[in-house]
Amino acid sequence: MELLNYTIQDEKGRLDKVLTEVFSQFSRSQIQGWLKDGRVTVNEEVTRANYKVKHGDKIEINRPEPRVIEAVAQDIPLEVIYEDDEVMVINKPQGMVVHPSAGHPDGTLVNALMNHSDKLSTINDVIRPGIVHRIDKDTSGLLMVAKNDEAHLFLADQLKERKALRKYVALVHGVIPHDKGTITAPIGRSKDNRQKQAVVKDGKPAVTHFEVLERFSEFTLVECQLETGRTHQIRVHMNYIEFPIAGDPLYGPRKTLQGNGQFLHAKTLGFEHPKTHEVMTFSSDLPEVFNKTLEDLRNNVAFS
Repeated sequence: MELLNYTIQDEKGRLDKVLTEVFSQFSRSQIQGWLKDGRVTVNEEVTRANYKVKHGDKIEINRPEPRVIEAVAQDIPLEVIYEDDEVMVINKPQGMVVHPSAGHPDGTLVNALMNHSDKLSTINDVIRPGIVHRIDKDTSGLLMVAKNDEAHLFLADQLKERKALRKYVALVHGVIPHDKGTITAPIGRSKDNRQKQAVVKDGKPAVTHFEVLERFSEFTLVECQLETGRTHQIRVHMNYIEFPIAGDPLYGPRKTLQGNGQFLHAKTLGFEHPKTHEVMTFSSDLPEVFNKTLEDLRNNVAFS
């Protein structure tokens, strides 16, 4: 058990939002859970999440002991596009988290990988064996996985040096008038919402190239190529130029196409093999719901 204390100064608004900003090391869902469990008091009284804080309010959080997260092998279906002694290429389905965390202790890609192979790199700590790079839970598509530390370092260096090929297909709101473009805008954590990334002056350099594949009456299908790999990069950049990804619950509009999250698919992955030094390129099909939505748009099917 750990007690966290804070006295409200200039902060304003709902208690849950203020606490998320003040205690930014914790997620909003964690803080909301503590509020629901009665672990948060204001002036020694258990208080609801929608309480509007006042100057001088004394807040105390009775934080539970953090849960120890362990990655264990689980028999979860895994679509292996390629595998040898050095590397794997996996086609991750929409809805699967890449590695265990406090909010997703199991059922992740890592749990599936551990069941599939006992040879995975160990560089990225015990809950991320083999993981060289990530894609979001509701983004589908291709990931490279290292089977030993030497391969991991080689692949990670390609990402760092911007030599790996990573192309995504995205369906965005609005009709993009130009055929291609490049978004160069630094990305960092949002000052307004700690769960989001944003284009900020002091962010890390981020570059996304895009090309229009197909236009519809209210949407555009684009191919996005990453030059850098910041958290939520394509989602943030497309929203920044006012063409947010359809179905994106965090960066897109509320009225959007219905699917299983953002219409974003890591379609093409290319890299130099750690041992043979052969340049290898892989591609994967769009998920069924993505293809069905595109067909409906082409046939002018009305969306409610």
